[in-house]
Parts: sequence; structure tokens; C-alpha cells
Amino acid sequence: MSKILFENVSINPQILNLKESATLKVNQQVKSQRARGEKVYHFGFGQSPFPVHRKIVQTLQENANKKDYLPTLGLLELRKQIAEYYRQNFNYNFNPEHMLIGPGSKELIFQCLYALEGPVIIPAPSWVSYGPQVNIRGKKFISPMTSRENNYKLTSKDLEFVCETMPVDQQKILIINSPNNPTGQVYTDQEIEGLTRVCRDNNIIVISDEIYGMIDFTNIKKKGFSFYYPEGTIVTAGLSKSHSAGGYRLGFLAAPKNMEKLVKALSALVSETFSAVSAPIQYAAVTAYSMDPEIEESLRICNKIHEYIGHYIYYRLQKMQIECPAPEGAFYIFPDFINYKKELHKKYDIQTSLQLAEVLLTEAQIALLPGSDFYLPSSSLTARMSTVDYEGDSLYQSALDCRGEMSIDFVQKNAPRIVEGLNSLESFLSGCGV
Repeated sequence: MSKILFENVSINPQILNLKESATLKVNQQVKSQRARGEKVYHFGFGQSPFPVHRKIVQTLQENANKKDYLPTLGLLELRKQIAEYYRQNFNYNFNPEHMLIGPGSKELIFQCLYALEGPVIIPAPSWVSYGPQVNIRGKKFISPMTSRENNYKLTSKDLEFVCETMPVDQQKILIINSPNNPTGQVYTDQEIEGLTRVCRDNNIIVISDEIYGMIDFTNIKKKGFSFYYPEGTIVTAGLSKSHSAGGYRLGFLAAPKNMEKLVKALSALVSETFSAVSAPIQYAAVTAYSMDPEIEESLRICNKIHEYIGHYIYYRLQKMQIECPAPEGAFYIFPDFINYKKELHKKYDIQTSLQLAEVLLTEAQIALLPGSDFYLPSSSLTARMSTVDYEGDSLYQSALDCRGEMSIDFVQKNAPRIVEGLNSLESFLSGCGV
């Protein structure tokens, strides 16, 4: 009998200890339960449910025969179009020669973290994948705690305090996300300006993750990190959230001119990894960023729906005496169940956010993510709720039919899983004896 080889294959310990992304894991779990006919209210995964605009789809179809490799940096026409799009919308001054197109902003953030030296600062709470990406690189990260009282935003004082523990001249990296996943909060110009002053004084490179940048309910045209700190800010974004095109896997990274060395390094790294993004997808993205009035109006309607559904959920949570900041962007809400701490512990022995999430799934059929997945202490009874568990096609058409005049009746008719899920949460909390 031949000997079985590689039963205990040796694996990079940084990868061996890696867990599946919490957001992707909960999405697959809900899909499996629903496939078995089980009822689950899906507040766990953030994927915009609206259809990709027909003009973008049409461009993709028309360019399906584009089979040649594109430049490593990406299609020049696309980089120029993105630069103009962000100039008009955010007052940014991107140079197409200092931009890269990648298979989603997630991959580009990873490539950037892999290339850059220095410790990484990740505010808590922040998106689940930042930390694992840093760990894959074999580095540690620091997570300064934010507070509910400050709507979970990193303050300039918080950042100064962290910097006091590090050498001033040492290069550092701050990853920041606005509008924010998981809190739905948006940094103001004043808050950004204060943070960038600290960054400039402490040799901090900012990776500004603006994947939700177009989904902003504050109706204020902001200038952003790249405006206040152009020499030290790297911006990443893409099609997945604003254009409801997560599966297209197209993102971009824009670096300042003085980081030309980084762009060259990333270009070389890309050439040895994914080579280039799918050509047909890049041509379709030119249309997505073309400022076409019909596409832009569609994005506006989608944002109004995100805003109204988010505020409906916030209104319902407020009535349940659940603490959380009002949503300002993206499609998330970050509730804190602290007001139910005694009752939850007494009935279900809940002491952590993970236990809370597990009990809500088994007892109330509610899928959400625990706050501990976003770098908060396990004892924090927080959770992230996504606000997009509805049929995007039909809801979008209903919004057109009512000319954007949405109401509670509109939500009840067009987003029944959202309403029923909140009803289930209310019943669950009532059953705890509150």
C-alpha cells in the first residue's frame, strides 16, 4: 500500500489562523437556511439589492469580445473618467497616472497594506476585513476605542493619544471609512480637518476607504480626507455599493503625486498577482462613471430608498429603547442593547455580543453580526444591522411609481422582511420581561 503524503501539509500560520470573513459567512448561512425553507430575517450582509443600471449592462454586453489584457494600472479611459467623476462630486484632484484599477477596493486595500511599512491604526468599530488583512501581512494593528456618545467616530484626541505611544518619525497607517461600515456615520469636514492635522504632525498615511462615499444622507457636499490632506491620503472606492455591482469586482485606488514610488510598487505587485481586471468590466465601468444623467438619477433614487429604510429601522429601534446613532450614510445601523443587559443575562445568560447574535438567530430568526467582529470588546452588547433585506427590483419600481414619496406604508408593503424582522425583535425583547 502506498504511503499517504501531505496529511499534515504545512501552511503559513498567518493563513492557517485566518477565519472566513464574518460578513460572507453570515450571508452563506442565511442562504442555506432559506434554501431549506427556514425563515430568517437577514440583517447580516451589506449588499445593495438594486439592479445594475441597464446602460452599464449594455456596455458590458457590447464589450464582451474584449479579450486582451489591459494595462496593469487599468484602462486609461476609465482612470480619466473616475478622476473627473470625483473632481465633480468630491473636489478631489486625482491624477490618472497615480491610480490603479483592481478587482474591488477590498483587494486594493490589501495590496496597499502589503506594500506599506509601519504600524496600522484601525478605529473600533471598523469593517471586519481590515484587521485580518493586516495580520496576513504578519503585522499587528492598534484599535483605539470610539464611543457611542461620539457616534463611534475617531476624534483627533483619540488619534493623538494613540500616537503618543509611537515614535513621531515612524511611518504609520490609519484606515478610516466614511460613510462608515458598521455604524452608518459620516465624518464632517471639521472632524476630517482635525484628524488630518494630527496625521500631518505624526507621519500618518491615511487609507480613506470611500466605498460608500456616494451613499451619503447628510446632503452636504464634503471635501474629504484627500482635500484636507492630499499629500498623505490614499483613496479607495469602487462600483459595489453605489452602483449595486458587487459581483462586478471593480474598484480603484488613487494615490497623491508624492507617492509615485508606492504606485510603481503596487503596479509591480499587481503584475505578479491578478495582472489586470477583466477588460469587459472595465469598459462597463467607464459608462458607470460617465455622469450620465439617467444613471445619476437612478443612483439618487436608490440612495433615497437606503435613507428611508435606514431611518425607518432607526425609528423602530428607538421605540424599543435600543441605543444607536441615526444613520447618515451607507446601509447599516449599529444598535447597542445595553438597556436590556440585565434581562438578557437573566433569561439567556447573554454576556457577549456573540452570544447575543447567536440567541437572536435561534430565538427570533434574526441574523446580524456581533460588535466583537468589528473590534469592540466581547462584553459590548452591540451589533451591526444591514438595512437591505428586500427585493431591490420591485422596491425600486415602487419608488418610481410613488415619485419618491415614501412612508411607513411604503416600507410595510415593499420591504416586508424588514418590518417582520423588527416585529420579531420587538417580540423577543418583550419576552425577556422588559
